[in-house]
Amino acid sequence: MNNDILTVEELKPATVPMIVKYWLESDAKYLMSLGVDLKKLPSGEKLTGMLMQQLELPADLKKSYCIIWLLNDKPVGHSNLNPVTFGEEAFMHLHLWNSDERNKGLGIAFLKLTIPIFFSAMQIKKLYCEPYALNDAPNKILNKFGFNFVKEYITTPGSLNFEQSVKRWELSADDFKFLNNT
Repeated sequence: MNNDILTVEELKPATVPMIVKYWLESDAKYLMSLGVDLKKLPSGEKLTGMLMQQLELPADLKKSYCIIWLLNDKPVGHSNLNPVTFGEEAFMHLHLWNSDERNKGLGIAFLKLTIPIFFSAMQIKKLYCEPYALNDAPNKILNKFGFNFVKEYITTPGSLNFEQSVKRWELSADDFKFLNNT
């Protein structure tokens, strides 16, 4: 990662197929380790339609919002907010698409670039993340970044998930400003 260049950009129509490919072609065991119920995955057409629809909406009407992660100008993952309540709160999700890029410290580096955009673009006061409790990587990253651990509880955290134990992490806009001395 020493000479790598990390950048981020908002989701564009050209990167929608990459997200669809991630969801539909990732290893089943990997997706289940994220808490995904494979029976709930939508078709490629439906997933494409949902993503394209969100691209067309103004920020204050979006229910989801996505940032693409680029490593040396190549898309390698994404972070999205879903659901979003503009001006209030959002729930963040983190995804590195290829196993080659995982466990190298990229997650926290990408979060440092992504989270300021989330707070600004969606004008949120609170940012939450609820990873599967058994998925150590995001829980470690959130703690390291400065999110506050709130609780662990049983829920079905999203439309693609099975019921599971999740860890709720929270970062307020004020805490974010403090962490970043802004």
